[in-house]
Amino acid sequence: MRILPGIAVAAALLQVVPVFAQAPGKAPPAVQKEFDGFIAKFRTALKANDAATVATMTRLPFMADDSIRDAAQFRAKAYPRDFTAKNRACLQRTKPVHAVDGNKNDVYSVICGESIFTFTRTPAGFLFTDLDTND
Repeated sequence: MRILPGIAVAAALLQVVPVFAQAPGKAPPAVQKEFDGFIAKFRTALKANDAATVATMTRLPFMADDSIRDAAQFRAKAYPRDFTAKNRACLQRTKPVHAVDGNKNDVYSVICGESIFTFTRTPAGFLFTDLDTND
């Protein structure tokens, strides 16, 4: 009867293994190509400090915040707060890291100081979707 708990533990571990297999790493070539096109346009907009273009490349409402539900609100509230000159420069030079999230979406993240910028592949293509604190 000691075998049964061992089998249960082994089965549980097998369920966890695919999550670790999807840790940061290399994206499939088609996904990488799509993201490369997106990030090039995003970086061009950042270099020009073009909040309007960045807003078009962002999932709105931003981070499900109803106070940032459209492009005008994003430009007025989120862009000046989150896209400081320091963060824009960091996003220009830092290599994004690929991963697959819990919903099996391809995501890329860029860490800039205390902030993690996340770009998610959606049915509409890649979008800037999240900004988290780097713990």
